[in-house]
Amino acid sequence: MVWLEGISITAALLVFFLVIGPIGTVLYLYFFDRKQKQHAILRNFPLLGRARYLTEKIGPELRQYLFDGDNENQPFSRQEYLHMVLPGKYLSSVIGFGSKKDFSQPGYYLRNSMFTKQTEEMRVDNSELVKTMKYVIDEDNLFSRSEHREEVDALPWLLPEEDAVVIGPNCEQPFRVRGFIGQSAMSYGGLGENAILALSGGISRVPGSWMNTGEGGVSPYHLQGGADLIAQIGSGLYGYRTKEGEFSVELLKEKAANPQIKAFEIKIAQGSKMRGGHIEGEKVTEEIAEIRNVVPYTTINSPNRFRQFDDYPSLFDFIDMIRENSGKPVGIKVVIGSKQDADEFSAFMKETGRGPDFISLDGGEGGSGATYQDLADSLGLPLRSALPILDESLREHGVRDRVKIIASGKVTTPDAAAIAMALGADLVQSARAFMISVGCIMAHQCHTNDCPTGVATTDPKLQNGLVVDEKKFRVTNYILTMREGLFRIAAAAGLDSPTKISREHLVYKDDRGRVYPFEEIMKD
Repeated sequence: MVWLEGISITAALLVFFLVIGPIGTVLYLYFFDRKQKQHAILRNFPLLGRARYLTEKIGPELRQYLFDGDNENQPFSRQEYLHMVLPGKYLSSVIGFGSKKDFSQPGYYLRNSMFTKQTEEMRVDNSELVKTMKYVIDEDNLFSRSEHREEVDALPWLLPEEDAVVIGPNCEQPFRVRGFIGQSAMSYGGLGENAILALSGGISRVPGSWMNTGEGGVSPYHLQGGADLIAQIGSGLYGYRTKEGEFSVELLKEKAANPQIKAFEIKIAQGSKMRGGHIEGEKVTEEIAEIRNVVPYTTINSPNRFRQFDDYPSLFDFIDMIRENSGKPVGIKVVIGSKQDADEFSAFMKETGRGPDFISLDGGEGGSGATYQDLADSLGLPLRSALPILDESLREHGVRDRVKIIASGKVTTPDAAAIAMALGADLVQSARAFMISVGCIMAHQCHTNDCPTGVATTDPKLQNGLVVDEKKFRVTNYILTMREGLFRIAAAAGLDSPTKISREHLVYKDDRGRVYPFEEIMKD
């Protein structure tokens, strides 16, 4: 009888939790929502209102995976996202059947040649192979899928030494770049240590590329992977400031003594925010606070601009000071707002014979871990408008040969990189593509510290999901496929090197199908 009574009690509890429990919860929510004063829809229609808010909450995910077309959605469509993910995982960018691009839309196209180049005719150094890991699919059925990872030797697709892009040739320690693709600025703090380690470790496996530290300073995780670094200095002077917030030449010299740091970059503006950086207090751990010399767990807002300069003469003085005390190239990160801005800058370079060794040009479509919608949507020209303006202005004033242009702003595929180079860039870089290569799923939680993939968070539990030894190879493979694609496009254009891609290889097709050489667009 005791045994039977036990079954009866168990059955009763089961009925309660499966039937009465949910009904009770619904009734509670019904009467609670009727009395709350915050939401009108819940007061009038409690159950339908709850369903409405649930649908609204999961709407972005539903649209991304089920309802939006492959070429819809921003900032990246599903198709663009896959073009970053798949090369990193499988070391291949091969597709079948045909392109999903809408060719009826206006846009830039690269001119192909009647007589393309053979692989053996290309000016490329593939002498030292890169050891990496890629995935191979064993089976891919409706209800089952298996794949395995294997080690492979991959071609590096490097420029020969004599073709290297030299930044700051007159500096004590010029920066010689033999790869075209680098990682744009991302700070430790905006990203967690596992993400930084995966990025640094993956980039270091591919000679010729670089990573930008972002304005949060040079962290141990940037250095640990062994990658070449461009050390960014933001208006908050993190990593280069005294406790009083003043610029420290001693800290600059300390950074410059590290051979991994190849150049310094002064961040004047970023495409998604014409202001200083922002990081929520919960992401500012004690370690991050120590690197930046700020108070732990306090929200940080960098000044809108540097207090050390407010015009071209004082900016150029600051550039000279950093170059003289570091012996390394110095660049600026800017966003172009008009031809007038570019002309004023170029004219001052010509007049003084001074200026930066490189310009990181960010487009208004660039990303950020945290910004304001009004700044992200409407300030600063998109990259494909800004690039020819800057390039043309520097040429008109006779100073283009003194400065290299590194372009960023949704340059995530080889064809986008080739178009950027045709528009005037010497090199290209990306931030979000590298984030996606280490696991970002575009959850739009970068500013909350709740990134579900452990990329843009300092939460140890969430970071545990990002395995460094797995993701670093994705970074390596992404860079290799980008480089290979650039050489493939150059060969199709009849060129033996991507360094020879120029505006003459670019045409523009309008919405009526008419085609214009790039030079005609510039004349208009």
